[in-house]
Amino acid sequence: MLLMIGYLTTPTTSTGVSLSEFWAWVRYLSAITPDPDLRLTSSFSELDAHQKTILSDDFGMGAPLLWLSERFDLDRIVDGRYFVEFLAPRLGATQRRTAKRGPNKTPDFVARDASGVWHVIECKGTQSGSGYSAGQLGNAGPPPTGGIAQKRSIVFPAGHTGQRLVSGLQIGVPDGEPSRLTIIDPEPEKPFRVLETDMALADDAAARCVVSKALRQAGYEVAAETMASPHDDIFFEERRATTGLSDDEGTTRLRDKRARDELGSRERTVEFAENYVGRERQFMLPRPVIVNFKPAYRVILRQGLRKEAIDEMQSDPSIVGLLSESGADWVSELGKSVSKGSEGSASMTIGNIFRSEIILEE
Repeated sequence: MLLMIGYLTTPTTSTGVSLSEFWAWVRYLSAITPDPDLRLTSSFSELDAHQKTILSDDFGMGAPLLWLSERFDLDRIVDGRYFVEFLAPRLGATQRRTAKRGPNKTPDFVARDASGVWHVIECKGTQSGSGYSAGQLGNAGPPPTGGIAQKRSIVFPAGHTGQRLVSGLQIGVPDGEPSRLTIIDPEPEKPFRVLETDMALADDAAARCVVSKALRQAGYEVAAETMASPHDDIFFEERRATTGLSDDEGTTRLRDKRARDELGSRERTVEFAENYVGRERQFMLPRPVIVNFKPAYRVILRQGLRKEAIDEMQSDPSIVGLLSESGADWVSELGKSVSKGSEGSASMTIGNIFRSEIILEE
């Protein structure tokens, strides 16, 4: 679950250093009790309201997406906001600026499964009991409330449409209710529509989001930004309209060069798990965590992409146009998200292109 939280909270596009890349492991390793069910330790259940909200939001994404990934064989999990903002200008859509909160915000995630069916997912989490969790999920009204009131849903064409889900995680605390995950299927209102003719672009947005997150987690920040924002005319016209920033051909060439240099550098990378290349972080815990009745004092975290994929990306870091038409071998290596755990370690893979792993040591 912590590996999934780290992936989901890694931004698709950003500049500078993001604490999201390490937040889940540094902060939450000591948040979970050794109990057989999911519960927070006393120290974490007694955090102030603001910090509790951050934890609840993160767990409220990680737990349901981990569960849904296994049940639906998800092979693309995409930030809803990025998905809409990537597609809208390319489809000629005019829309209000997408909100980060409130009824006009995009759903948290859209996800494609291995059969090509798309699902829309909104996530809620709380430590305040089942009653509060039910309120977060909401009801149909009128007026609709909670997650059901999500107005900027996304509708896919027949044959590509899966579930439209709102998940609610009630997180167990000491001497309180056990954790409970609830998932409901409300009807969307005022949807953002994706037509049959637009599905190639939808697939492209999803693939770019997944690979950008993978690159960023592996330490390739410039390449991640380049992959998420290909330098085509539509992207820069939209960027100028929304941010006032301009760009030119020289700047895009410079960005591609920086991405190639970054992908070609092996100075701060490690190789692990049979030909994956990325970064490794090791840190001592301020106090031991107990896993299967054994204390762990040190954590090793590795995140990387397959070396052949990185080498191929170096020749064309952005790929203007559809990834599926580029002929790049690494595109076919994308696949479903698989999480595995054993005593003292866990791994998360995305197809044959990305792997992250966490190891607890005594």
